[in-house]
Amino acid sequence: MRLTRILPFSKHLLSTAAAAGDIVIDATAGNGLDTVFLAELVGEYGHVYGFDIQEEAILNTANRLKEKDLESRATLTLDSHEMVKKHIPVKFHGQASAAIFNLGYLPGGNKAITTAPSSTILAIEEILDLLKPEGIIIIVIYHGHETGKMERDAIIQYAMSIDQKKAHVLKYQFINQANNPPFIVAIEKR
Repeated sequence: MRLTRILPFSKHLLSTAAAAGDIVIDATAGNGLDTVFLAELVGEYGHVYGFDIQEEAILNTANRLKEKDLESRATLTLDSHEMVKKHIPVKFHGQASAAIFNLGYLPGGNKAITTAPSSTILAIEEILDLLKPEGIIIIVIYHGHETGKMERDAIIQYAMSIDQKKAHVLKYQFINQANNPPFIVAIEKR
């Protein structure tokens, strides 16, 4: 297949936005795959700030970072992503180059614990303020469950309302696939 699938495309976008020495955000640490990818991307002098509301996710991410000897490149916080400004040092506000969300529930975890539209939209707004110009937020939307459908609709409505003078917004989605495949909304700060 020549078209880039959703998760590889999210990594491609992260790679175009973040480089060695940058500050980046994993708004939904989950099992740590994106946190590790970002830690490798920003290198020894960059830093990843990872967030999750589940202790299991923070532990999974910490273990994955440890396996790769990347613990010093990340700060993990057991808190909602809407609290990013509270946990990222003020000196880095306006300096982040990229952020990623993987919405829904923790793979392999409790499916009743999911991201929610209200906190996700607040987090997007907070992170937009934390980004430097041309910084990117990637939102991978999983909408195969009831909360996911509500979150999808709220995020699309919110993203469409962002002033084009403030940001460019992209939707990347395969439209002929069965079973509600995930898709991406990417927001690039102007």
